[in-house]
Amino acid sequence: MQEVSVIAPGAAPLAFGREGRPRRISILGATGSVGTSTLDLIARHGDAFEIDVLTAQTNVAALAELALRHRARMAVIGSELGYAELKARLAGSGTEVAAGPAALIEAASRPVDCVMAAIVGAAGLRPTFAAARAARRVALANKECLVSAGTVFMSAIKEAGAELLPVDSEHSAVHQSIADTDPRFIERIVLTGSGGPFRTWNAEQMAAATPEQAARHPNFSMGRKITVDSATLMNKCLELIEAFHLFPVAVDQLSVVVHPQQIVHGFVEFTDGSVIAQMGTPDMRTPIASSLAWPARMSAPATRLDLVRLGSLTFEAPDEQRFPALGLARRTLELGGTAGAILNAANEVAVDAFLERQIPFPAIAALAGAALDEGVRTGRVCEPACLDDVIAADEEGRALARGLLRRYS
Repeated sequence: MQEVSVIAPGAAPLAFGREGRPRRISILGATGSVGTSTLDLIARHGDAFEIDVLTAQTNVAALAELALRHRARMAVIGSELGYAELKARLAGSGTEVAAGPAALIEAASRPVDCVMAAIVGAAGLRPTFAAARAARRVALANKECLVSAGTVFMSAIKEAGAELLPVDSEHSAVHQSIADTDPRFIERIVLTGSGGPFRTWNAEQMAAATPEQAARHPNFSMGRKITVDSATLMNKCLELIEAFHLFPVAVDQLSVVVHPQQIVHGFVEFTDGSVIAQMGTPDMRTPIASSLAWPARMSAPATRLDLVRLGSLTFEAPDEQRFPALGLARRTLELGGTAGAILNAANEVAVDAFLERQIPFPAIAALAGAALDEGVRTGRVCEPACLDDVIAADEEGRALARGLLRRYS
């Protein structure tokens, strides 16, 4: 059972609209879907927020446009090649400009009220760790910080006395459902998932699945990698690992339920038999609003839920025979240490190989699991002492997966 809760002990919670001044926000990964949704919310709240830093990796034009529109104090492009163009686009605006990995870390270290950590992938690790050491609140939308570096990251949050609030809809739902309940009264945490595009497919159909079929999510338009993770249910595997680090529960208190309508985003069962769930129409602006305003609420433009019109909600148990990725969550958590970093990295290699038609769909989870086994066999699964150990494990996981590719092609 974890000792660190989702809001670190000693943190002084921000209360939306009570500071008597605008809340200063930095957004790491401002041009992605979470970043732009965050800026959409902020724009709807007038003078309640002010933007300190916006960052992007390569999209100079979009970053410059957002910095101008939202009057950001600083704009940072991760690729140093984009510096000259960004500087030219923001000339005369008063917005400070910087570029490169070191500049991203420095920008994330600026003291602000809240950092929206939305840089995708391992590239977001160092900036988000820097934010954890400097910000009063980290709104976390980077899964690698918990999947790959869970114990190290949570220790950094605790040592800094910062708040950590989840942005992912399932974890936000659980956080809202738990609220200030004593952890001793939590019996089980349940994350929901749509089941992906292959929810009703049999094993033979899944073996012949194409990248185009796997990339068609039943409810959302998302990036190809995320949609494939939804198809394998690897997304739920990774979310279970995140939940273990976020919430004060043991591995056997975490589970997944398939919920095709995606109205109930997560729920918590308590020792008295009560079940508290968070519901809402699928719109990332709802969990983002919760992370920005907690423990208060702020208005968001999500379509309001009409349960009468909806009529019914359905739930079913996931089939771990057809979706073996779910079982990898338990194994990874039991192994601990760098197992999450290796699994996550290997899965990225496997998904890329599937999208390039190098391996069949069922081989994605099989390859990720084999890389994890190889990591155990070769002693690469160990307890990380610092972030550098996690990044090294990420690289080792990719190398292990690439070395196994031929076996599954």
